[in-house]
Amino acid sequence: MIDSEMLDALELVTTATLTTVMLKRGVPSSWIAGAAPYCSTSERIVGPAFTMRFVPSREDLATPESWKGPHSTRAAIEEMPAGCVCVVDTRGISSAGIFGDILAGRMKKRGVAGIVTDGAMRDGEGVQRTELPTWCAGAVAPASIASLAFVGWQEPIGCGDTAIFPNDIIVADGDGAVVIPQAMLAEVATAAIEQEQLEAWIVKQVDAGHSLPGLYPPNEETLARYKKESEGNE
Repeated sequence: MIDSEMLDALELVTTATLTTVMLKRGVPSSWIAGAAPYCSTSERIVGPAFTMRFVPSREDLATPESWKGPHSTRAAIEEMPAGCVCVVDTRGISSAGIFGDILAGRMKKRGVAGIVTDGAMRDGEGVQRTELPTWCAGAVAPASIASLAFVGWQEPIGCGDTAIFPNDIIVADGDGAVVIPQAMLAEVATAAIEQEQLEAWIVKQVDAGHSLPGLYPPNEETLARYKKESEGNE
C-alpha cells in the first residue's frame, strides 16, 4: 500500500533534491535520462509507475494489425489506474512516436498523472492540446511500428538508463523525472523534505551575504545555528 501522505509531501520536493538524497543512499541512477519536459510540465507530478516496454521493430510484430490485439498499447492504457505515471521504455529509440494525441487523450480521461519516456511522441500539437503532462525526447512524425514493437506492460523496464519496477514512485518536474523504489519511499521523502527546509534556510543566508565555506555544505556550527533558529520559529 502506497502512503498517500508521502506522495503529497513529494509534491513539494524538487527532483534535484531527490537525486542528491538518492545518491547519499547508494542509488546514483535515479534520474531518467532522455525524458525532458515536453508539455504541461509546469507543475510537479508524483505517482506510482505504470510501466510499458517496447523493443526494436520486427516485421512480424510491428504491424498496424498489432494495434487491434489484446496485447497492445490500447489494451495497456485501459488497465491504467487514475493517478499513475505511465513510464515507457523504448531503449532510447526516438525515431518513431510511441503515442499520439488520441492515446494521450484517453490517458488524460482515465486520470493518468503523466507520461515519462526516453522515446518520442507524435502528433505533437495534438498531444499538447490534451494537456497531459509529458516528459519525452521530443516529437516525430512516424508511428511507433516504424521503429518499435510493443511487447508488454507492468513489468520491470529500463527507461533512460534507469531500472523501474511497477509501482515505484515517479516524481517529474522542470528538471526531468526521478524514480524512487517503493520500499524507500518513506525514508527518501522524509530526508528530502528535511533537505529542502535546510537548503531554503541556506538560500536566505546567501541572500544575507554569508560566504559559502562552512555554509554549503553546512559544517557542525552551521547546522547548530540552523537548528537553533528553526526551533525558535516553531
